[in-house]
Amino acid sequence: MIRIESVLVADEIEQECLDLLNSKGIKVEKKNKLSKNELIEELKNFDAVLVRSATKITGEIIQASAGKLKLIGRAGTGVDNIDVKTATEYGIVVMNTPGWFKNFKNYFKNERKKAIR
Repeated sequence: MIRIESVLVADEIEQECLDLLNSKGIKVEKKNKLSKNELIEELKNFDAVLVRSATKITGEIIQASAGKLKLIGRAGTGVDNIDVKTATEYGIVVMNTPGWFKNFKNYFKNERKKAIR
């Protein structure tokens, strides 16, 4: 089981998603348009990152910020902006969520139930 306690939202995401994560006790910070170096530094402090298409999660970023990061969520179709191979090598789960809000909502709802047990 992956325990997610903190999420960096690196692209524009609906406020409803942020509110839902917060309501489940998950620390959420929204920081858009970060440089590569800023993103690397920020990811060292989060369990998960949520992106759309603007932010690229490259192998270099994954390698430099590996350790705490457990999940990369792509809100939308495709994962062409995420180095899935490198993420897999580091044991980081990559989620592609075309119906992203519903899927993300269900994932965190289920994970929170497991953590409470």
